[in-house]
Amino acid sequence: MAAPEPEVQSPAAVPDLEWCEKSEETQDPQIELLETASTQEPPNPLEPFRPRDCMVPVVFPGPVSQEGCCRFTCELLKHIMYQRQQLPLPYEQLKHFYRKPFPQAEDAVKKKPRATAEVSSRKCQQTLAELESVLSHLEGLFARTLVPRVLILLGGNALSPKEFYELDLSRSAPNSMDLSLSTAACLRRLFRAIFLADAFSELQVPPLMGTVVMVQGHRDCREDWFRPKLNYRVPSRGHKLTVTLSCGRPTIPATTWEDYIWFQAPVTLKGFHE
Repeated sequence: MAAPEPEVQSPAAVPDLEWCEKSEETQDPQIELLETASTQEPPNPLEPFRPRDCMVPVVFPGPVSQEGCCRFTCELLKHIMYQRQQLPLPYEQLKHFYRKPFPQAEDAVKKKPRATAEVSSRKCQQTLAELESVLSHLEGLFARTLVPRVLILLGGNALSPKEFYELDLSRSAPNSMDLSLSTAACLRRLFRAIFLADAFSELQVPPLMGTVVMVQGHRDCREDWFRPKLNYRVPSRGHKLTVTLSCGRPTIPATTWEDYIWFQAPVTLKGFHE
């Protein structure tokens, strides 16, 4: 009997993204993102696609900030962990549920034996602490260096994961001289594109897996938390989703990234079920 397919939520239904709608009213003046259609970009001929590969190109009609690129990365990491059922609830709901007691949380605890509830709570607290640590250190890394690519690897190991997700930021390198687009509007466009691509619907319900985060940065960025992996090669196996972001500029020469190396988060994020 086939396992039921996980439900893929629309961007509007994902609670993690509620801040996008609210932030528009309080954001500093920025260029407003026009709702223009994204144009398809050809895949990289050096990386032939396998049958289960999926590419989602997202084109912004203007530059994005470095802080925006970091936010895209963090929100995508949280979204993937939830969609692939490594978290029982979206990240923001989970954090609120387990850290701020309210009637629903108390009712959930009462329905479980005390020992089971304590174990579940400990696992959740550990996962949240590790995920928050990765998110925090991502912010620090993005503040020190441009980040052309990010890999989110599920299952297996960093060299041979069961699934891996790539965020290609190399075509949206920020320019400090430009006025950036609204991060909230860009984030809505990004998740709308992922939803329309229907990238998760054909995947079977996964078991609990470890999640590894790999990030490219400049070799001299003085990063001391992420571990440099000088000889790391991008995996060639496993389901792959590649999200490419660009902002209508000419393609950045490949030589720009010659001094960039892979860094690996020292923490493997462990999923959990309630």
